[in-house]
Amino acid sequence: MQFGIAPIYWVLINSVVSFLFLFIISKILGKKQIAQLEFIDYAVGISLGSIAAEMSINSEIPFYYFLIAMAIFMALALIIDIVGRKSTFLKRLLKGKPITIIYDGKIDYDKLKKSKIDVNDLLSMLREKSFFDIQDVAYAIFETSGELSVMPKGNQKPIVAEDINQVEIKQAKLNNILVVDGDISYSGLSEANKSEQWLLDKLNFKSKEELENVILATYDSETDVINVHTKNNN
Repeated sequence: MQFGIAPIYWVLINSVVSFLFLFIISKILGKKQIAQLEFIDYAVGISLGSIAAEMSINSEIPFYYFLIAMAIFMALALIIDIVGRKSTFLKRLLKGKPITIIYDGKIDYDKLKKSKIDVNDLLSMLREKSFFDIQDVAYAIFETSGELSVMPKGNQKPIVAEDINQVEIKQAKLNNILVVDGDISYSGLSEANKSEQWLLDKLNFKSKEELENVILATYDSETDVINVHTKNNN
C-alpha cells in the first residue's frame, strides 16, 4: 500500500488524538516503572507507540482504524493480565517466572544460561545492588522484569542501631577476578601480583584447558583463598 504525505493540519490533529488515546490507555492499563515492565508489557507498549506514530503521519488510512488497532492491543493486554491473575500456569507461560541464579552463595550455571545473561552481566547487576563479592550473596533471583533481587548472607545484612556495639568494622576491599567463563583474567592476576602458574597450582589444575568448567574464580588476598564457581555447582 502506498502511503501519502499527510498535510500539516492532519499531522497536528492526528498527533493530538493519538496522544490523548495513548494517555487514556496508559491510565486503564495502570502505571509501571520501566524496570517493572515484563516482556508482554514492553511488546504492547512498543506496538501502541508504533501505531500512534503511523496514525500521526498517514493520511491514506482512516484514523479510526488506528484507534481500533490500539484498542485491540489494550484489550489483549488487559485479558493477559486478568488471565494471569486467575491462572498461575498461564501467568508463567505468558510472563515467565523468576529464576534463582545464585543459591546459597553459588552460581547455578544452568539457570544462568536460562536467564540469557552471562557472568559479566551478573557481576554488573550485583554491583548495582552494592554487592561486589558473590560470597556475600545468599540468593540472587532474576525477576521477570529483568531486575535482580538479592538476599545477602546473614553477616552481610544492614546493621541496626542495637548492633553497633557488637560489630567490628573491617576495611572494605574488592576481590580480584581471576577467571571468567573459562578464560583467565590477566588484569586480575596482575592486580593480585600473581602468575598464571600460581593460579593453576592454586586450583590444582595441570593446564588452562581445565578452566573450561570454571565460570568464575575470585581471589581474596586477605585470606589467600580462591572462590570458585563451576558449571556443576548445582
